Amino acid sequence: MGIWKQIAEYLYIKKRDPNEPRTQWMKYMHGMNRISLIMFIVAVLIIIFKLVILPLLGGNN
Repeated sequence: MGIWKQIAEYLYIKKRDPNEPRTQWMKYMHGMNRISLIMFIVAVLIIIFKLVILPLLGGNN
């Protein structure tokens, strides 16, 4: 399975394969991966905001 396909499934952009086995441990693993991916995206957005948008607005006095 490709990495982009897996990320799309984590972010609910693409439906998962219905033929794929679904165990309780796989649910836990995918849930943790989904949480960490969302936290990473939020952190990148915060860094972009602090390094790009705030200096453009003149927030560094």
